[in-house]
Amino acid sequence: MSRFRPCIDLHNGKVKQIVGGSLEADGTTAPVTNFVSPHGAAFYAGLYRSDRLAGGHVIMLGPGNETAALEALRAYPGGLQLGGGVNPDNARRYLNAGASKVIVTSCVFRDGKIDRDALAQMVAAVGKERLVLDLSCRKLNGKYLIVTDRWQCFTAEEVGRDLLCNLAESCSEFLVHAVDVEGKQAGPDPELTALLAAGSPIQATYAGGIRSLDDIAAIEQASNGRLDYTVGSALDIFGGKLSYRLLAARKE
Repeated sequence: MSRFRPCIDLHNGKVKQIVGGSLEADGTTAPVTNFVSPHGAAFYAGLYRSDRLAGGHVIMLGPGNETAALEALRAYPGGLQLGGGVNPDNARRYLNAGASKVIVTSCVFRDGKIDRDALAQMVAAVGKERLVLDLSCRKLNGKYLIVTDRWQCFTAEEVGRDLLCNLAESCSEFLVHAVDVEGKQAGPDPELTALLAAGSPIQATYAGGIRSLDDIAAIEQASNGRLDYTVGSALDIFGGKLSYRLLAARKE
């Protein structure tokens, strides 16, 4: 059965829900924001811990988020993955601070393609089993291309069976945001979810556009329960209407 993976997205030290494609690489323009929480990251981490929801993630969207991220890790040690600016030099520190795994994208890409040496350095730093590769992507000319630098820079790497099987040798999971629908509550990308379900030989989590139980049911059916999912802006704990409590109860 597909699992609900909770999230904590941090921007300027606050828990927010943002339209993913509106994040500028240089950070000079404010992104389109759906929700700003009055609660800190530790509040949500404590909630997920009390509901025994494992495998969620904390994402630092730019600078100024490390303090909040570390507070979340302390509130739920071993229960959350951490991503955003992770590299071979700092990854072990986040694991020691309580992250179950670290999530990376930009540090393993150079000049629009996978940097095999950088990927090997990440594996050496934390081990394959504690590494998650974020393959968040946008569609360009009919292909799903991995994007980096706050999802603004296209690479030449196409998300497909060959790439997924190749990269699965270096990590334990994939996290994939469908950037073009992220934060819009317009429904998930069925083509991408089908591609991930059919092509990934390891656990993969899909994020982007989920707004209802029907959307979740469609992902479960398309993937035969193999694809996990993250819900952000649609959740009532983030200003939406979809019941967090209902999803939390579906974890078993």
